[in-house]
Amino acid sequence: MEYKDYYKIMGVARDAPQEDIKRAYRKLARKYHPDVSKEADAEARFKEVGEAYEVLQDPEKRAAYDRLGANWKANQEFRPPPDWNAGFEFSGHEFSQADAAKYSDFFESLFGGNFRAGFGAEGASGGRGGGPEGFHRRGEDRYAKILIGLEDAYEGATRAITLQIPQVDASGHVSTREHTLNVKIPKGIRARQQIRLAGQGAPGHGQAPAGDLYLEIEFRPHPYYRVDGSDVYLDLPVSPWEAELGATVKTPTPGGIVDLKIPPRSAAGKKLRLKGRGIPGKTPGDFFVVLQIALPAAPIEEDKDFYRRMSEHFKSFNPRAGLGATG
Repeated sequence: MEYKDYYKIMGVARDAPQEDIKRAYRKLARKYHPDVSKEADAEARFKEVGEAYEVLQDPEKRAAYDRLGANWKANQEFRPPPDWNAGFEFSGHEFSQADAAKYSDFFESLFGGNFRAGFGAEGASGGRGGGPEGFHRRGEDRYAKILIGLEDAYEGATRAITLQIPQVDASGHVSTREHTLNVKIPKGIRARQQIRLAGQGAPGHGQAPAGDLYLEIEFRPHPYYRVDGSDVYLDLPVSPWEAELGATVKTPTPGGIVDLKIPPRSAAGKKLRLKGRGIPGKTPGDFFVVLQIALPAAPIEEDKDFYRRMSEHFKSFNPRAGLGATG
């Protein structure tokens, strides 16, 4: 998919104030409106301008889009970085998949699927107290996606989390301010589950209470483990002799080192299950070890000679026999 430079489409600078964005849109919308424009590509340009304006006129979408950086160029091949929108605190207004589908694949990849940090929750509750309508109004609920370490899900933890809140300053420029709070991460929490922080959302109006803040959990990429629901996977390198003869090897898990028994005649890709050693919970997940055969290097001639002798000793062995290969 191609990267879209919305600032270039709108003909404005990346630091343009919001009022300049509105003026540019009005001008371009009049120029390319299919009912009045004589431009050959008016309909396509009108849709493109509308998509750019949808992002740049919204401080939250604009701040998230800006996070991708200015190094991307229009028409470059693009894939959203993983969890590119983590750490942003957003309002409760959702942007639905149906709305996103009206625009390009690029737009949908960023803002589709309920852009507000990926939540399917409802937005601001809008609850009111007594008095004139709107005078006492509960604050909006807010939403953010945060990244935690897998180990925090095993043990539970309290972490200081800093969120970025998009806002428009007095000069009309989009900026962010920091919101730092201590968050208790419960043991056994899983990806896409939420932590509700009562009263940490937007302030209420009048005497009404503040809204709540909902944090959606994702795990930071781990150098060893990968997570699927409540199950955890590890690719474990083993030597050819450990795989063929069997062995007991020290194996890391997020809960500590365990002695893992490798059965004889284990092939690469064999999956070993440690029941109940995945993410804790009422029904704990499992921990899976996927064996990978690691070959020793042969940097010196003596090592190479050993491999040559192995080749002669196992000359009837064809690792590609299952593919129908004979050589």
